[in-house]
Amino acid sequence: MKKTFFVLLFIFLTVSCKEEKTNSLVIKEENKFNQDLAKELEEIRQTDQFAADIARDEYEKLSEQEWKTIQDSLHLENQKRIKEISDQYGFVGYDLVGERGSQSFWLVVQHADNNPEFQKNILGKMKIQVLNKNADPVSFGLLTDRVKLNTGQKQVYGSQVTYNWEICQAIPRDLADSKNVNKRRSEIGLEPIEEYLNRMSEMHYKMNETIFKKNGLNGPTLYKTE
Repeated sequence: MKKTFFVLLFIFLTVSCKEEKTNSLVIKEENKFNQDLAKELEEIRQTDQFAADIARDEYEKLSEQEWKTIQDSLHLENQKRIKEISDQYGFVGYDLVGERGSQSFWLVVQHADNNPEFQKNILGKMKIQVLNKNADPVSFGLLTDRVKLNTGQKQVYGSQVTYNWEICQAIPRDLADSKNVNKRRSEIGLEPIEEYLNRMSEMHYKMNETIFKKNGLNGPTLYKTE
């Protein structure tokens, strides 16, 4: 009886080891760099940038409504594909598609303000990868703010801004616990909010310089920094 027990135990441990090794190989294979997916995400990134009105080119002559129809169509198509990829892989991290591929995946979600539930769903999956150091914590923070505002809550990191046009100064939209915002920003690798707001103010001035100079404003109004 005792001999039989040890024989059965040996068989059980042998099978268990083989199963563990097999499962390990499966996981490793699933995390193998996917060149085809990385290439597809690069193409999706280009479409997203185009739809964001960064490179309108030959569509300049379209009316605003016609252009918006094209933008909406492209955004929805990208979101549909990103959801399919997410259903298969979760949030795609560095190990699967590299840093740029992961960023391209995130970019479509970041711009999906028309679909906050989609953003929220991906954010939850992204958190897992960030904790595993397999996705960008800064991008996670930016998406967190989008989700918060798009679901009627206050943002956490102050990345979403509006502007005081009279003095050309960036202002955070609804922000929770503004006293400790720099502590939260530092935890994910963001610069102090004053520096960020100044950078946004300078960009805003440059983009609208003609208007501001016409109104007698020769530069943005900046916040004091340490």
